[in-house]
Amino acid sequence: MDIADWRNKIDELDRRLVELLSERARAAREIGRLKRNTSMPIYEPDRERVVLTNVQQMNRGPLPDRDLVRIYERIMDVMRNIQKDEIVVHPEPPKAVETERDSEAND
Repeated sequence: MDIADWRNKIDELDRRLVELLSERARAAREIGRLKRNTSMPIYEPDRERVVLTNVQQMNRGPLPDRDLVRIYERIMDVMRNIQKDEIVVHPEPPKAVETERDSEAND
């Protein structure tokens, strides 16, 4: 394969990674909803240790474990933020109340 072929392969891999990361984000959002409903904390260091251990055990290289851990730490940080957004209750925007002065301006 030449460089163009390798770049096409990387583009395809990136497409698949984006799909998988989006799927992971949807799962994290749902977990955030469950945590909100059960008052569970967002940050669960024991669970994160399990995730990091699991990915290191699955790693067959050539990516060194330390680099894989750094990538996953960032992924989990982003997913925590998604969960935080899910837990925060977003208030409904106030409905506009038309005043007498507003109705005169619209005439």
